[in-house]
Amino acid sequence: QVQLVESGGGLVQAGGSLRLSCAASGRTFSSYAMGWFRQAPGKEREFVAAINWGGGLTYYADSVKGRFAISRDNAKKTVYLQMNSLKPEDTAVYYCAAKVESISYRDDASYNYWGRGTQVTVSS
Repeated sequence: QVQLVESGGGLVQAGGSLRLSCAASGRTFSSYAMGWFRQAPGKEREFVAAINWGGGLTYYADSVKGRFAISRDNAKKTVYLQMNSLKPEDTAVYYCAAKVESISYRDDASYNYWGRGTQVTVSS
C-alpha cells in the first residue's frame, strides 16, 4: 500500500513558477514509477509527467515539455514537479500517482495509487 499526499499548489501569475511535492508513505516507494496528472474544470484528466523507479527515465506531455521537470528523492519518499513559465492553461488540480509496472506511463488507468490532488491556478 502507498499513500500519496500532494502539496505546493497555489495561485501564481503567468510566467511564474511553482514546485509541487508528493510525499509517499510505505516502505517500497523506490520500487514504484511515479506520475503527475492534471484535471481542469470540465475536462478529462490528462498526463503531465512521469518518472521511473530509479529516476533515470522521464516522460512529459508535449504541452509541458521544456517548462516542467519531474524528479524524485527515494530517500525522502518524495516526487517533485517543478513548473516554470506557467500559463493560464496550466490551471488544474494536479494529482500524483504511483504504479507498479514500468510501462504505459501516460495511461492513468495503469496507476495503482492516487493522491487527492492540489490546486494550481495561473492568472493572466
